[in-house]
Amino acid sequence: MKRILISAPYMLMDFERFKNIFIENNLEVTLANVKERLSEHELLDIIADFDGVVCGDDEFTRKVLSKAKKLKVLSKWGTGINSIDLKAAEELGIKVCNTVNAFSHPVADTTMAYMLAFARSVITSDAQMKQGIWEKITGFTLSEKTLGIIGLGNIGTQVAKRAHAFNMKIIANDIRDIAPVILEQYDITMTTKYDIFENADFISIHCTLDESTHHMIDRTAFDKMKQKPYLVNTARGGHISHGDLLKALEQGVIAGAALDVFEEEPLPADDKLLQRSDVILAPHNSNNSRKYWEAVHTNTLSNLIKNL
Repeated sequence: MKRILISAPYMLMDFERFKNIFIENNLEVTLANVKERLSEHELLDIIADFDGVVCGDDEFTRKVLSKAKKLKVLSKWGTGINSIDLKAAEELGIKVCNTVNAFSHPVADTTMAYMLAFARSVITSDAQMKQGIWEKITGFTLSEKTLGIIGLGNIGTQVAKRAHAFNMKIIANDIRDIAPVILEQYDITMTTKYDIFENADFISIHCTLDESTHHMIDRTAFDKMKQKPYLVNTARGGHISHGDLLKALEQGVIAGAALDVFEEEPLPADDKLLQRSDVILAPHNSNNSRKYWEAVHTNTLSNLIKNL
């Protein structure tokens, strides 16, 4: 009997519904005790026992994979696989699977919700009303503003589609050539990241996290943000230097930030971001949609079983 570890939080939430699939395929399942992700240290203690893993953003480093002598497949729940050492996995013959374009629509919707919340002062007005303050706040429309998108892949394109419907000016940056039909359809101007830093009123991150994009939003980037933009990150926490972000907020370099992802997850209870009224926070949940979760559940299990 092959042994399977389930560490993906969303699959753990719904495991009872899929339990029979594991029984029918003669698989013994261990459910990880995990809040958000398993660390390298936690994985090192257990990984040698398993033939397959339904994983989340767990730290599958070379050290972990080298100890996984039985491991045949890592079936990632979702799209992002930056927490897995892909080179090591390939060298060791471990198959890595994911679901491409899994959450483009819910993440794009969330991104627009954040921008609208800032533009229309939704959260501030609600908080003041509940404090007994009747005050009309001056806002702006999205059509008055420029959106800078860093990473024009599946999610970035869906954000551009929605922003175009709001008549925003859209500038974008990507390391790949983008199909002209996409640029024309949504009236997107491709440019540099530095042009986005200097000229965008909203900056939204949708690129892959790797060595080239780790802490790409740092003090140098913040120093170029002349329009005091709002920063939206629904990609990966490592894109932004946490300390530099706090300084930028404290010094009024940016108008605010909406963050669904963080370098340390869960976000520590004493983090200074939790004390700021110019920041919107969420627990790495911009993908929330039962419809799209279900599709990923199915594909993740299929990837696991066919590669064992």
